[in-house]
Amino acid sequence: MNPVHLTLLCAAAVAVLLYAADRRRPMLAGRYARLVALVFLAAAFLAPFAWITCAAFKDRRALLEYTFLPPPSAWGRMLNLGNFHKLFEPRASLQGTIVFWQYLLNSLFLSSAATVIQVFFCSLGGYALAKFRFTGRRDLMLFMAGSLMLPSMLFLAPTYDMMVHIGWIDSYAALLVPSAANAFGIFLFRQAMLSVPNSLIEAARVDGAGEFHIYSRIVMPLITPMTAAFCLIVFMGQWNTFLGPQIFIQSDYKLTVPVILSQYVSQFQEEYGMFLAGTFISIFPIAVLFLTLQREFISELTVSAGKR
Repeated sequence: MNPVHLTLLCAAAVAVLLYAADRRRPMLAGRYARLVALVFLAAAFLAPFAWITCAAFKDRRALLEYTFLPPPSAWGRMLNLGNFHKLFEPRASLQGTIVFWQYLLNSLFLSSAATVIQVFFCSLGGYALAKFRFTGRRDLMLFMAGSLMLPSMLFLAPTYDMMVHIGWIDSYAALLVPSAANAFGIFLFRQAMLSVPNSLIEAARVDGAGEFHIYSRIVMPLITPMTAAFCLIVFMGQWNTFLGPQIFIQSDYKLTVPVILSQYVSQFQEEYGMFLAGTFISIFPIAVLFLTLQREFISELTVSAGKR
């Protein structure tokens, strides 16, 4: 019987004892069972992060021998920063010497730029669909909704052909421009902006405010939780994207973290610790962004649940 089985058995035994102690009030045993279930669910979700954190600091011997950490007596020999030293060693390429920091900066630039561009254009499109009535509006929305049903892989070949003719191959524009305004983001902002009272917008127009002023100073501040949630979705998706940079980017010094880590797997087949150290570092930007925006993100989820 391993420690996990033993812990589950002890928790079940405690729940049975609590129920048997006072059968007239089974709520205490029920609350205890829910608490134990939540603790185990949290442990199950956090276990991969704990494993990769431990693996990033273990040497090759301890990586395969221990699941998490070795015994404290062996920490001095088996826990070190060797994986990070190997990861950040300068490596030769066709464009010169490149350090892993370059790939991190590339991913950070692409993710930040994609987030700013998509928030701007998608919010403008959502504002137009939510607060304006024009000819062809319904047909346009149906066309956009239909485009969401098509897989993104279907557009890969024509997009590549277009980028070749424009001359954007091996350029970040090939990754940023095609996704600048997507139907998902426009519909998301449209639904959020529908909740903004039209009377507020009409009052601003009567006071002489322009449409862009109304959009930027009145409407956008009122949908901050949804904007934060969309920023998190876009940043995470762009940070983890693999296919786009793999196809459109050809220069080594322009590659992103997911692409270079996949190459490290084949180049350094026995250096799993170095690959896990790179994966560990790549988690940090998303974790920092989520912790920064978690209040707005959770607020948007609560508001959406209340509307339903």
